[in-house]
Amino acid sequence: MTGRISYRRIYEDASPRDGKRVLVDRLWPRGVSKQDARLDEWLRDVAPSTDLRRWYHHDPDRFAEFRRRYLSELDDPDHHPAVERLHDLLAHDDVTLLTATKDVDRSEAAVLAGRLNGADRHGS
Repeated sequence: MTGRISYRRIYEDASPRDGKRVLVDRLWPRGVSKQDARLDEWLRDVAPSTDLRRWYHHDPDRFAEFRRRYLSELDDPDHHPAVERLHDLLAHDDVTLLTATKDVDRSEAAVLAGRLNGADRHGS
């Protein structure tokens, strides 16, 4: 991997250090215009399933289980093209994963960044 992976809220101003800006939420964030988002890509297929997102409901007490379940979902073949796209982007540039979630450190963006950094391989 050549690029650096980071994550943050989409509501923060874009920075030249962002590299490629990729939204990883399944739903478009409220109050953000497509122009203001300054996205390079929206990879909604890498987001957690609707059922998992609803179950988690950003409850900090459920984060460990959310993380385990989401990593398991990322191993599903339906997620492979989106995960591979992120690997391709990282091969050439820095990438910032964007989410609307308030608690960004307990979000799918944080879990996904860990996975892409090699910290979370195959649900471990």
